[in-house]
Amino acid sequence: MATNENLPPNVIKQLAKELKNLDESPPEGIKVVVNDDDFSTIYADIDGPAGTPYENGVFRMKLLLSHDFPHSPPKGFFLTKIFHPNIATNGEICVNTLKKDWNPSLGLRHVLIVVRCLLIEPFPESALNEQAGKLLLENYEEYARHARLYTGIHAKPKPKFKSGAISESTTALNVDQTNTSVLSADVKTSPASAALPLPSPSPATTVTRGNSQEQAASAVLTETIVNGSTTGTVISSASAPQKKEGGQAKAQVDKKKIDARKKSLKRL
Repeated sequence: MATNENLPPNVIKQLAKELKNLDESPPEGIKVVVNDDDFSTIYADIDGPAGTPYENGVFRMKLLLSHDFPHSPPKGFFLTKIFHPNIATNGEICVNTLKKDWNPSLGLRHVLIVVRCLLIEPFPESALNEQAGKLLLENYEEYARHARLYTGIHAKPKPKFKSGAISESTTALNVDQTNTSVLSADVKTSPASAALPLPSPSPATTVTRGNSQEQAASAVLTETIVNGSTTGTVISSASAPQKKEGGQAKAQVDKKKIDARKKSLKRL
């Protein structure tokens, strides 16, 4: 793993100053990732320029600085897959600034701006990706379609969540669950109370005086009024004593008639 020990102290000092400047005042569409422990590898995220097939994409690249930097140019690589004439399938960047046109006085800012401009105006004559270079020269629409496809698949930026979005979603979920629980509770309790109307307690108490079985029915009726869950049992239990009392009254009337007939026969 490369470290700052691979670079001369004066170069490290110059790089530290330049990287600080890039961090505080980045070029348009470029964000440099600073690692204070290793200046020999510079990472940057490049936004796809508007009006190009790379628009709306974010491309990660790196610059590798050799031990004799800045006398020799850095090597540039795209880490994000991209369909571009001047970028090889392994990510290597081919641009004159990093080769024959290199000058030790050029800084990292200049190099990064040149790389982003390469996305705006490719050079198919010095193509590392021959397929992309050929399509660019012969059929731009087909070239642009391939480039947009690569951009949509590989250079799609990660979604950014708004502040508080997760807590708001959790709160909404809890509210929905609460409403569902209340609704299910209403559905479960409504049949017991709405299936049949509860009878008035006063007639039952009148009927049950002086009779133990009818008093038990009255007790069941009282339980039903409190709990609201045994309506059917109450109705059947209360109706049974009423029928029994009606039968007893009829039997007494018949007995009286028989006694009256016996008395009449005795008189005769």
